[in-house]
This record gives sequence, structure tokens and C-alpha cells, in this order.
Amino acid sequence: MHQPQAQREHVRPGGDTASGTPFFQSILAVTDLSARSLHAVERAARLAADHGALLKLMYAPANLAPVAHAEAATALAGLARAMGARFGVLVKQVAAAGGGLAQIVDEARHADLVVLGHWRDRSPGAFFAGQPVERLLRQLRCPVLVTRLATRQRYGRILVAVDFTPASRALVSLAHGLDADASLELFHALNTLHESRLRYAEVSDHAIRTYRHDCQRQARERLLSLTDSSSARRNRVLSTLGRGDPARQATVQQQHARAELLVVGKRRAHALADFLLGSIAQRVLCWATADVLVVPGERREDAPPVVVSRKLREAR
Repeated sequence: MHQPQAQREHVRPGGDTASGTPFFQSILAVTDLSARSLHAVERAARLAADHGALLKLMYAPANLAPVAHAEAATALAGLARAMGARFGVLVKQVAAAGGGLAQIVDEARHADLVVLGHWRDRSPGAFFAGQPVERLLRQLRCPVLVTRLATRQRYGRILVAVDFTPASRALVSLAHGLDADASLELFHALNTLHESRLRYAEVSDHAIRTYRHDCQRQARERLLSLTDSSSARRNRVLSTLGRGDPARQATVQQQHARAELLVVGKRRAHALADFLLGSIAQRVLCWATADVLVVPGERREDAPPVVVSRKLREAR
């Protein structure tokens, strides 16, 4: 695995310091009451304390299959009291008979953020239907935070993967508002598909280098535009460019930068398309070593293509 050939710049964000900061009023934490899922509950409680939000706790088994669990309500009530006392937040226990997928989706309609652990279902059915987290992401319309790390402290570094579509601005604003004290890095992976097509068409090396330079310049300008549009109260934001598959390069950069949180968007797609191709968000969830915040979005058009310079056209 190679580190992205990155170009780093420090830029100052502009804009209003208050209007763009998101505010979570209700956070839903889903837990199977295992020690592993306690990380998700603690992270949700810490975020609820930071944002003055209501924390809702909901029980669900690891595979999201509805089951009867007589002791779940008692254990969940004890966990709610512990989180309320430790973090000083208002905690509500969500009554759910069995905690199946449909019930989580229904409860998430009334939440601004869903937090859950990174569960892995090893059953044959999960191979065709997808992992529980993937099935939830297809149906939820609010951001979903999938936790891996122990909640020892607040996030120190947040990496945001952007693709320059209109939804990228929402990703940056959400990352800014999630933790005001965390350092922020914006990352974009340049698509190498068009460059490969130029090589296949036997375009000269000089023309390809010119095209690559144009792509990098326009990407840097778009990154600068994203940071300038931010309304967070920050002095400096780091931006990085990579080359290649967006999911792979984003996770490589996350590990290189030691970011505790990776923020990525997800387009709406049919379950069959996700199964055959795999979305960027799905692959990031598989490869990242940090927490991942997935922000679902409506289907949208791709970012405008890079404009080929006059020099490149003449070089052809």
C-alpha cells in the first residue's frame, strides 16, 4: 500500500463563525450491550455532551435480527444511568421489541446522528444482503458514525474525503461542527482513468504531464474554495491531494495522517449495485483503521470534468 503522492497546503477558512456549524439535537446510539459496542455508546455520549443533545440508547443484536431479550431492557437502563452520570447528558432509553433493522430505521428518522459499532456478520446471508452497517446505510438519511476506536478523548484530527460535488461543502461543514478543537484535513484523490485513456490513445508524455498539471491546479483551486467557504472557527486547514482509487487513497491518507475520524459521503444506490461494485463508503468502512462518519446524500451528478487546456489540445 503506497502513500498518496500528496500536495499539502495550509489555507485559512473564511466566512461566518457561527452560521455553518451543525447542531445535533438528538443522537441515537445502537448497542448490542457487548463490551465492544460500549465504545460507540461512549462516543455518542461525548458528542451529546459537546452539542447539548439528547442521547437515545437502543438495543439491537449484532446481526440486527429481531430477537427476544428479556434482560436487554434492564441492562440498557443501567447503561443509560451510567452514561448520564459520567457525561452529564440527558439519556432516553428507546423501547424496541427485538431491535431489528426496521425498528432502527424508524427510530433514526427522529435523530440527527446515529452511532454504532463496526459489526461483522459472518453468516452466509450477510454475503448477499450485505453487512448490517451497509444495510442500514442504504436506508438511513442522517449521518452515521461507525466506531472502531476506544473513546479516550475527543477527536484530535479529522480527515474529510471530498469529490467536489455540491455535497462536499456539507461534509466540510459537518466535520467543522463535529468537534471544534480537532485539526481538519481535506483530501481529494485525482482520477487517473482519463490519464490512462490518453496513454491508450498514444498521446505524448508531454501532453499527459500537461493534463496532469491542469488536474492538480484545478483540484487545488477547488480545495481552496471549500476551505474558504467554511464558517468554522479555525485558523488553518490542511489540504492534501492523492492519485488513484478514492476509497483506497483516503484510507491510506487516514492511516498516514493518524486521523481518528474519516468523513465520507455516500450516494444513494440500488443494493445490487453496491453488491457488485461496492460504494466508496463501503470500502472505506472495510479498510479504515479509524472511526468513519458516513453522510448519505441524494443521487447527484458527477463533478464537472476537468477542462483540458489549450496546450494539451495542441499537443495532441
